[in-house]
Amino acid sequence: MDCRSHRSPIIAIALTRHLPHTPILSRFLLTTLLCLCPVVIRAQTAAQTSPPSELSFTDLSGHPHPLSDYRGKIVVLNFWATWCAPCREELPMLSKLSKELAPQDVTFLAVSLDDAKSQSNIPRFLEKKKIALSVFTGATPATLHEFQLGEIVPATLILDRQGVPVFRIMGQASKKEVFTRVDWLLSDRSSKSPKPLLKNF
Repeated sequence: MDCRSHRSPIIAIALTRHLPHTPILSRFLLTTLLCLCPVVIRAQTAAQTSPPSELSFTDLSGHPHPLSDYRGKIVVLNFWATWCAPCREELPMLSKLSKELAPQDVTFLAVSLDDAKSQSNIPRFLEKKKIALSVFTGATPATLHEFQLGEIVPATLILDRQGVPVFRIMGQASKKEVFTRVDWLLSDRSSKSPKPLLKNF
């Protein structure tokens, strides 16, 4: 049977409400569903392994920077805010780790969810915590949803050199959690992959 001749499993299921159940009809509906399921699975897989839609964040000087500018590098994309208590511990750790991994072409980006009212606190926060990272503004809760990172900060997304999200850490990340994931992307990936999603809350 040609799978392309059937439109949707929803239509097939709906038909069962109006047609008598016979062995032939049951086999027909089962074949239809089995044909269409791989299509759905492939579409979901593609959505999970494709680069995120074009996003642009603004640096502290007001200049926009598209995320695509960093293709070719492994990117650790951290979302934070000055009012976020765990971020006060996590961001200094990421700043130190970025210096360790910089020679291996790994880029750390810290994107703030501070709104217009609290963005003025960013420079003082960075100075106080001695943060030496590329810092941006312009992220919102919708951005977190875009990257499937939930609704809280801190949250970290790690992208491969093609700009594809590979690892997500929801909540405060440890140095080990970030390093092991970046290290795996730097390797030949023959070893077992770390968990693609961590929920640290």
